[in-house]
Amino acid sequence: MAFVPVLSAGVSSRRLVHQAAALSSPLSNFTAGRPAPGVALRPFFHRATGADPRGLSARTAVSTPLMAAGDKYGATVEVPSITVEVTSDTPSGELLIVALHAAAAPSDGADDAESADAETEDGDDKALPLPAQLADLDASLSGALSELLEDTTFTGAAGSSTPILRLPAGSSVKRVALVGLGKAGSPKVDAAYRDAGSFAIKTGLTLKTAQAVQMAFAGLDSPKSLAAVAEGANVAMFSDARFKGTLKASVAAEKKREERLPRTLSLSGVSVATADVSSAIQRGAALAAGVTLTKQLVAAPANVVTPTSLAETAQGIAAAFPDCECEILEKADCEALGMGSFLAVGRGSSEPPKFIHLTYKPPGGNAVKKVCLVGKGITFDSGGYNIKAGPGSMISLMKFDMGGSGTVLGTARAIAELKPNVEVHFIVASCENMVSANAYRPGDIIKASNGKTIEIGNTDAEGRLTLADALVFAENLGSVDYIVDLATLTGAMIVSLGHDVAGVFSTNDGLADALTSAGKATGDSMWRLPLVESYREGLNSNLADMNNIGGKGAGSIIAALFLREFVKKTPWAHIDIAGTAWSEKKGGATGFGVRALCHWVSSLEESVAESK
Repeated sequence: MAFVPVLSAGVSSRRLVHQAAALSSPLSNFTAGRPAPGVALRPFFHRATGADPRGLSARTAVSTPLMAAGDKYGATVEVPSITVEVTSDTPSGELLIVALHAAAAPSDGADDAESADAETEDGDDKALPLPAQLADLDASLSGALSELLEDTTFTGAAGSSTPILRLPAGSSVKRVALVGLGKAGSPKVDAAYRDAGSFAIKTGLTLKTAQAVQMAFAGLDSPKSLAAVAEGANVAMFSDARFKGTLKASVAAEKKREERLPRTLSLSGVSVATADVSSAIQRGAALAAGVTLTKQLVAAPANVVTPTSLAETAQGIAAAFPDCECEILEKADCEALGMGSFLAVGRGSSEPPKFIHLTYKPPGGNAVKKVCLVGKGITFDSGGYNIKAGPGSMISLMKFDMGGSGTVLGTARAIAELKPNVEVHFIVASCENMVSANAYRPGDIIKASNGKTIEIGNTDAEGRLTLADALVFAENLGSVDYIVDLATLTGAMIVSLGHDVAGVFSTNDGLADALTSAGKATGDSMWRLPLVESYREGLNSNLADMNNIGGKGAGSIIAALFLREFVKKTPWAHIDIAGTAWSEKKGGATGFGVRALCHWVSSLEESVAESK
């Protein structure tokens, strides 16, 4: 990342165990110079699902690459499974979570979606009314829900909740809590449903005996919202203990979590059509699998996630899903294609570069669109000879500089299961940016695969160099409708938009609008920024076709203008996720972008269908 000085169902048992022989190589095979004797990584992808005869439940066993027994240094681990089911039975058992919307504000005639999302009550102490749909449930609990609403300041705001209330002996439910969904109709309502599903699992973890958690709604009627609940529940099943050692406290904490982890989430008050229930739950589980894979890859250290392990992760997806195929280009292959820009960055590392091309083609072969998702794959960025040093350099976090590739591979994992009728190519040019006698230097002139020569003004502006050849490769696939790249590209993006919003640059208004809309719908917030033409001259070089850095200021815009040089005609967008891929406030790796990209790809299919 540049810090330039100027600034589940129907899966056969055969498929469950399908594993490419090449994927069982020892971890030491791909950590040259950093051996880990006896540690083996076994990327292993599967999704085991089973629907009940009524189509009202789906067991979701979401797995990403699985580590061998005893391996505490694999890139990814298996995620515990949970059964999410819809039931018409009256809730009973250890824990009930009741999800409620905030009260609707009096209408003033304004049509403002953002104001509908405001969660403040501005001094209104009136208790939130209990929806009529929950009156019978409240009566069966001797008025416990009404009491919670009367005795607390709970307003139903998205993300809000009440403490757990212990009910009297003899009650059908031992404990109950409320969680807020925000205002109905809010643009962020599905994100609130996702958080509610996550809250249910995390609350269950606080109890000793809540293996089954109940959730009640006052009329959940949207398949999208049902999918969001299932997604949130599945994401909450993952806890990153991969790198914990054998200290008694660590072992005890992991054992305690395993014992308390809920295994079933039963949902009542759901009015989604029976035929849509199973597919919605499975969609949520697929998205969760993609998000969790991304989070695991981005969070893992650079001695574990290397270019080779990213390549093996892509191969693992292709091995598990018959609609996917994977091609890995080695250094010699890249040299034959003239990828001098990409290869220059990796010259200083003992890790071999890997160019990953993973393809999903929909069953039947009649894709309505063909798109390319390109992810930056710098598995560690030292800055090169312009080494990252001093306050703000973030060198200790530069394992996350492959965040774009993590998002792209997580999206591939989800897309492979969602099966949209869109052909999707996932492309990653992966290497390390290190310092050695072989490393590229400031002042070097290199040539990209489209023939353009680049003077190296700063070796810490390396991500754009790897993306340059990846973008050329993507467009050369032919008949590509859209190219979208994602990268932790510039520190300037963190300064401008912080950790909650990604920056979007695009040569196509329709594509930019579609991506920002997808971000708004999924909670992966994006904001379009301009490609200012007058800033292009900052990339001029006296010796080469262009420089890899520009003048003072506008670092994110100049980086995007550089990338634009490597896409001729195809509608293209660049998403700078430098701030959103990692957030200390959110616990580290966020999984940002997977939901938005899946939503966007699905919308392409829907828009074609609507136009017919």
